[in-house]
Amino acid sequence: MSKGTVILAYSGGLDTSCILVWLKEQGYDVIAFLANIGQDEDFEAARIKAEKLGAKKVFIEDLRSEFVEDFIWPSVQANAVYEDRYLLGTAIARPCIARSQVEIARREGAQFVSHGATGKADSLTLSVGAVQIIAPWRIPDFYNRFRGRTDLMEYAQKHGIPVPVTPKAPWSMDANLMHISYESGILENPKSHAPADLYLMTKNPEDSPNTPDVLEIEFGNGVPLKVTNVKEGKSKNSPLDIFSYLNEIGGKHGVGRIDIVENRFIGMKSRGIYETPGGTILLQAHLDIETFTMDKEVRRIKQGLGIKFSELVYNGFWYSPECDFVRHCINKSQENVQGKVQLSVFKGQVYILGRESPKSLYNEELVSMDVQGNYDPCDASGFIRINAVRLREHHRLQGVSSIKK
Repeated sequence: MSKGTVILAYSGGLDTSCILVWLKEQGYDVIAFLANIGQDEDFEAARIKAEKLGAKKVFIEDLRSEFVEDFIWPSVQANAVYEDRYLLGTAIARPCIARSQVEIARREGAQFVSHGATGKADSLTLSVGAVQIIAPWRIPDFYNRFRGRTDLMEYAQKHGIPVPVTPKAPWSMDANLMHISYESGILENPKSHAPADLYLMTKNPEDSPNTPDVLEIEFGNGVPLKVTNVKEGKSKNSPLDIFSYLNEIGGKHGVGRIDIVENRFIGMKSRGIYETPGGTILLQAHLDIETFTMDKEVRRIKQGLGIKFSELVYNGFWYSPECDFVRHCINKSQENVQGKVQLSVFKGQVYILGRESPKSLYNEELVSMDVQGNYDPCDASGFIRINAVRLREHHRLQGVSSIKK
């Protein structure tokens, strides 16, 4: 008798193929779910493989557009960067995958969902939330049986699971529309340099074109509405097309490579190498138009919210009430973030060239060194004296302390 139906987030790789067969061994009916979030994948081959391994049904969902609009765009609004460097490409995809997986579970009347995320990096479980979860890499019977790739390979051969015939890269990789991440294997030594052939999404900046691409990105409510290649006259208007084109241009010029050691939620440090070409271009453009159009004190508060948002997303709390609140606040802050930014993409860098906006808070007459405008320089004297009160008292105390010594 079946223990129930499981919706398995399936990739077609060794781990989730073994998990599919293992779940069937445990007495579950398995429905395989493949999320297309922009990774380079042969989805039809994965479907056939899942069916041969005994999946009751296979769902392949194209989530690329909603990934951009519902998850990447809020990250752009937030200027989301974890620990000052990581643009959250894997973490921001997890809630997108989980949402679709839970929808299928409800539609199919499934009691469980399952995935292949490890206990060391499992933000998917928190994203799924309300449904019962089977996470094999946190179940002793599973992880004691499969202590490494060798055990998985032996299990695969025993159960007729096709194994890759090409040599596996000596690192682990996660790819989607936002980025590609590389970790584990030979990269676990933080001193080891990344091999030159590791990068798949971006060209080595040394080998990139010797002429820049100049882009104009138009924003409304803090999200891109249009991107235009100024020299070529080519434009993209839909969210998916905009982001895909920025990935293409950024990748061509080697933009968005980072090699970092980051702090995982559970306390350990992890070395990761990331390529995020389109996201890096948008971060620089959005920072520029936001500063141009947003009140100074509002932006200061919003910066703190952006840091909190990044931490919540990294730790798997997209569907928490606090993250929902932070997203609403950030979205409110973006009401006047509109206008156009022109920038140059060249040799691994993004250079801002200029900006314009009907909501600009920049007053050319007010800041001009040639025109006095509405600003009276005499007002600065009182302002400076008031701000100096605290400093005078501080130095008075320091003087008393030094005398006592």
